[in-house]
Amino acid sequence: MNFLKAAAVCSKVSVANPAANAAEIITLLEQLNEKKISVAVFPELCVTGYTCGDLFLQDQLLEESDLALNKIRKASSGSNLFFAVGAPIRIGRRLYNCAVAMQNGRILGIVPKSYLPNSNEFYEKRWFSPAELAEPIQSISWGADEIPFGRLLFQSQGVTLGIELCEDLWAPSPPSTDLALAGAQVILNLSASNELIAKSDYRRSLIQNQSARLLGAYLYASTGVHESSTDVVFSGHLLIAENGVILAENERFQLDSEWIHGWIDADRLNNERRRSTSMADSVARTTYQTVSFDLVQPDLTGFDRPVDPTPFIPRDDSDMVRRCREIFAIQAHGLAKRLRAIGTNHCVIGISGGLDSTLALLVIQKALRINGANPSAILTVTMPGFGTTDRTYQNAISLCREMGTDLREINIVEASLQHFRDIGHDPAQHDATYENTQARERTQILMDLANKEGGIVVGTGDLSELALGWATYNGDHMSMYGVNASVPKTLVRYLVRYAAVHESPESVRRILEDILDTPVSPELLPKAQNGEIAQKTEDLIGPYELHDFFLYHMMRYGATPEKIAFLAGHAFRDRYSSDIIHHWLNVFIRRFFTNQFKRSALPDGPKVGSVALSPRGDWKMPSDVTWRAWMKD
Repeated sequence: MNFLKAAAVCSKVSVANPAANAAEIITLLEQLNEKKISVAVFPELCVTGYTCGDLFLQDQLLEESDLALNKIRKASSGSNLFFAVGAPIRIGRRLYNCAVAMQNGRILGIVPKSYLPNSNEFYEKRWFSPAELAEPIQSISWGADEIPFGRLLFQSQGVTLGIELCEDLWAPSPPSTDLALAGAQVILNLSASNELIAKSDYRRSLIQNQSARLLGAYLYASTGVHESSTDVVFSGHLLIAENGVILAENERFQLDSEWIHGWIDADRLNNERRRSTSMADSVARTTYQTVSFDLVQPDLTGFDRPVDPTPFIPRDDSDMVRRCREIFAIQAHGLAKRLRAIGTNHCVIGISGGLDSTLALLVIQKALRINGANPSAILTVTMPGFGTTDRTYQNAISLCREMGTDLREINIVEASLQHFRDIGHDPAQHDATYENTQARERTQILMDLANKEGGIVVGTGDLSELALGWATYNGDHMSMYGVNASVPKTLVRYLVRYAAVHESPESVRRILEDILDTPVSPELLPKAQNGEIAQKTEDLIGPYELHDFFLYHMMRYGATPEKIAFLAGHAFRDRYSSDIIHHWLNVFIRRFFTNQFKRSALPDGPKVGSVALSPRGDWKMPSDVTWRAWMKD
């Protein structure tokens, strides 16, 4: 599935003792191979130690370094692990600070450092030459082999790797930018970055942001506490980032060698880059040699990449509050602008006592507050039908009264029965006609009231319903402005809970909490004998948490059904069996493809997140396309 199991390694270094360093690196390679790591990066100059100072000018150290590299190379025989170690490399009169990439007994290529610090702490220009001085050199002799040298890309099946060293990342124009533009999805950084107060925060931010800018993955390995502490201290900081997200990070200042690993999703990165016009329009300014190699396939039975079962919902509580406040602001300002453009503040909304209409009502209230209008400009209409329960009815009535809206009640039972007589439908037959008649009757009432009152109908349908086509065409599917159109069902619940806890008086909070505890239902079928809801949506179309998970990975990253099922199996392994996941994924695919015609006629509405289905911007698909290739997978 194009996952890459990658590691960042801090090897315990013995300064100016390449033989001991090689032995430590070889021990770590054995551990990495045992865990079936595909790609690994070691620290800068880890073969000699970074803090050797003027010993870099001594032939003895350089010869020992070459011998150590050969030991490491030979020890890698029989393994497809791709790894890079740091070492000084002599070419003619010059010495270069290099990354040496190896696999299966071979040195695949050597990449010199581009930018050399010459600061109070580091005087690399005293010993090393920058990569630009070696540009005419394309390869160097190593024993009987000619080794590619210079600006290199390492290419395997579906994954291309690039390498830069420490200061390269801190430069105004990092080599990793050109490497990514030339095709590298994964950047390896061999580093020796000393510690200062708060420097680790800046370093983490730098790596995180660079991975986001490059739409790529970034493996960072810095040398540790066993370097010389004459003037500075190193912490062995290890980081793995993917597209702005830190996948793994170590606890710094460890006395022993250590490594971290993360699962990089190359398919996800490729999809992001295909979507990005700025990435497509940018051109690498550097020409690279390409080195081909075979990448070891990771064992997915050990897959431990964190997979969020609710990707639309922030994990951190403080972030949740901030995110909900921001979503409400987007929704409310979108509606407020539309009302100002029309020249009215009158809004008409069907209120059912369910989550979606409650969220829409809260948004309308905020929009009118922005426009300086009174809540009485909101015409809330409750329209009891065959399946309306006392619980949802009372919640709807109580909420509207507490909010001070213009509340009206119009029972649709008689109108629906009349319509059944007109079209010759038996009301005892509880089919799609029976249900859709009620939805369209309610929409007709709302539309006509909007005409009568000089207002607009505000839609309540959410993103999950649009994805599944769980709406009556020209019924609840239609409005003048749909404020929930890009809010998934799992997030609707959190937004209402946020409003209950953080923005509502006690009287409203109690009502909202009961609405949150009510099962999701369209209430279009007669209620049960005990008066409770008989028609529960998730019993019919499946759990919304699964459908939202499917939707997110299909729309956000273009994941195949096979990959979605794999990720869902990992995320929900304690809650749903593989058979249940596959069943509801089949339902999702079939419904998603066959209901595009409803989305093609979607009303305007504000986009609040990275996934949306508006046919005007985010999702353009023929309504008569087939889903067979997806079902086959």
